[in-house]
Amino acid sequence: MCGIVGAVAHQNVVPLLVEGLSRLEYRGYDSAGIAVLNDDAIRRVRAIGRVAEMQGRADSEKLTGTTGIGHTRWATHGGVTEFNAHPHVSNGDIAVVHNGIIENHEEQRLRLKQLDYVFESQTDTEVIAHLIHYYFQQGNDLFAATRLATADLTGAFAIAVVSHLKPDLMVCARMGCPLLIGVGEGENFIASDVSALLSATRRVIYLEDGDTASLTCDGITLLNSNGETIERP
Repeated sequence: MCGIVGAVAHQNVVPLLVEGLSRLEYRGYDSAGIAVLNDDAIRRVRAIGRVAEMQGRADSEKLTGTTGIGHTRWATHGGVTEFNAHPHVSNGDIAVVHNGIIENHEEQRLRLKQLDYVFESQTDTEVIAHLIHYYFQQGNDLFAATRLATADLTGAFAIAVVSHLKPDLMVCARMGCPLLIGVGEGENFIASDVSALLSATRRVIYLEDGDTASLTCDGITLLNSNGETIERP
C-alpha cells in the first residue's frame, strides 16, 4: 500500500511532507521521496528504505519549498530502485506521485516514446508525468492538462501534480484509489489517508471517483467527472 501527501502553503512544507509520510509508514513501503518547487525549479529527493533515510537527504540538501508532494512506494512496476521511486518528473517541468495501477501504461508508453519522451524508470507512474507534460505544453493549464491526461488512462489512480511553471498550484485526481483534501487557513493539503494530515487540520474533503481538484493556499476548485464545478462536504 503506497501513501501520498501534498501541501501548498505560505511556509516551508518539507517538514509537513516528511511527517505525513512518517504517519503512513504503517501501510508498508520500500522507498520514499518528496519534490518541492524552489527557485523556479523542481527539487527532488528519493531514497530506498525508510522515510528517515529520505529525510536525511532532504536535510543535507537543505530542501525547502512552499508547494510540494511526497510518496511512499511499494514496488509493483519495476524493482526497488531510486530511479523507480516517486515523485516522477517529466522534462524538469512536471512532478507526479501516484497510487494505483495504470492498466494501459504500455500502450501509453509506446505513444509517448513516439512523441520523443525519454523514460528513466520502469514504472507506470512516469507515463502519467509525461502525459500531463504533453498536454500542458499545448495550453499552459496544469488543471486542464491533468484532466486530459487522466482521460487517457485505464485503471485505478490517485495522483498529485505540481509544476515549477505554476509554483502556487497543486492538482490532484482520483479514480478508484482513496484521496482527500485537507482544508487549512492560508494552506491546503492532500493525502491518501487522513492520518497523514491530523497534525495540520481536522477539516477534510473526501474526493469521489472522477474528481479533479486544484489547490492554492487560498482556495480549492473541484470538478466532477463531467467537468462540472461542485462542492463536497
